[in-house]
Amino acid sequence: MNRTDMQNQLNQLIAASRRRTFLRQSSAGIGVGVLAALFGNQSDAAASGANAGGTADADRWQGIVQPLHFPVKAKRVIHLCMAGGPSHLETLDYKPKLAEMDGKPIPESFTKGKPIAQLQNAKELKCLGPQHPFEKYGQSGQQICSLFPNIGSIADDICIVNSLQTQAINHDPAHTFMNTGSSIPGRPSMGSWINYGLGCETDDLPGYVVLTSLGRFGQAQPIAARQWHSGFLPSRFQGVEFRSTGDAVLYVKNPAGINRSQQKQVVDSINQLNRLEADLTLDPEIATRIGAYETAFRMQNSVPELMDMSQEPQHVLDMYGTKGADGSFSANCLLARRLVERGVRFVQLYHRAWDHHGGVKKAMEGTAGEVDQGAAALIKDLKQRDMLKDTLVIWGGEFGRTPMAQGSGRDHHIRGFSCWMAGGGIKGGITHGATDELGYEAVEDIFHVHDFHATLLHLMGVDHTKLTFKFQGRNYRLTDVAGHVVDKILA
Repeated sequence: MNRTDMQNQLNQLIAASRRRTFLRQSSAGIGVGVLAALFGNQSDAAASGANAGGTADADRWQGIVQPLHFPVKAKRVIHLCMAGGPSHLETLDYKPKLAEMDGKPIPESFTKGKPIAQLQNAKELKCLGPQHPFEKYGQSGQQICSLFPNIGSIADDICIVNSLQTQAINHDPAHTFMNTGSSIPGRPSMGSWINYGLGCETDDLPGYVVLTSLGRFGQAQPIAARQWHSGFLPSRFQGVEFRSTGDAVLYVKNPAGINRSQQKQVVDSINQLNRLEADLTLDPEIATRIGAYETAFRMQNSVPELMDMSQEPQHVLDMYGTKGADGSFSANCLLARRLVERGVRFVQLYHRAWDHHGGVKKAMEGTAGEVDQGAAALIKDLKQRDMLKDTLVIWGGEFGRTPMAQGSGRDHHIRGFSCWMAGGGIKGGITHGATDELGYEAVEDIFHVHDFHATLLHLMGVDHTKLTFKFQGRNYRLTDVAGHVVDKILA
């Protein structure tokens, strides 16, 4: 065999090896391997976006929606997730008729044939009146539970929505539905959709950051990391959880004896190997891995500065009620402001404290005290910095609580509950929608979770029906096949 024949056979072997490696590493076979099938009509843009984070000198990911569909009202989002399901009847939905019915059987017409979580087979369902009084706040006179005087002080800046509805009646699927528009795990979270659609505004931090805090007055339901996962979107768009105390990201510091220049040499060498593998296997996730290494390297400088609260004026710390980076919800609210200042597009704060199946009266006092000051301070702080006008802040849980008693507490409830929204194109000082006289079911201007997602995207300049991703032969979107923009709450 001459040299030419040997070279031809070697080339064929290399080509065959590349094909076998590509097919072996593709989780769904050759259909997923073809970029057109993986990325649909958006393959070129999505692939270039994945590569954009893959080299240090490349432009950052600019988003798939170019140009935007609508004028932008909200450039960034802070989602204050009250995990566990806060009772709308002790927060934002004033029901004097329920107080009159306290201890009396709830009429069967309210509940017959409708799903209830743990009270489903109870022999008798009795009303539980509101456990704390409501007061009118601000020039708008919005009705807010007296446990929240600080939120009351921003009543004219917030829109209270009292007609939310969702579909999942247990915590984990309800969180999944609130985040992804589906109770089936595996879909992209709204933060991932937003960063995929709109792009990233920072080189030194992730575009989607998650913070958690643990309350002391209610059962703390676990929160799974899949709530901020990118699903079938490229994994570069998934949320990154920051720890609230100590190092925000584990191993963010260089190992002992390694300086920044040496660390950069390591990162560059690893990424050279990754690029060789990318050329060989054609796996788009390798670009995500390259970008992750480079972002992590830049975060070694940006994260310690982010977490250093020593430069915050004392009056700001006092307003939030924290010394900073102490793991509390208030500290996380301040950290959220610092994150969005630095270009992070989507921030979620989970406060795990609201699962009040028993002792709702006492538990609400404690839990309200944990979040009231920080949430209100965030709105005031953003407003003082002229950032509230284009920062959308959302406060609410995955569902509400029943007007029927579960001992001294309340059960899960999906047919009517509340949240509030502020900034980013939202009309302040109004209450939107209403439940019936007992707070059981939304009956006026129903605000489904799909409508919430559609309105959120609209405020960010995106038509929710056009932000899609082709996966397994279907164009998926955050709002699935439903949802409409709720114009009444827009400024």
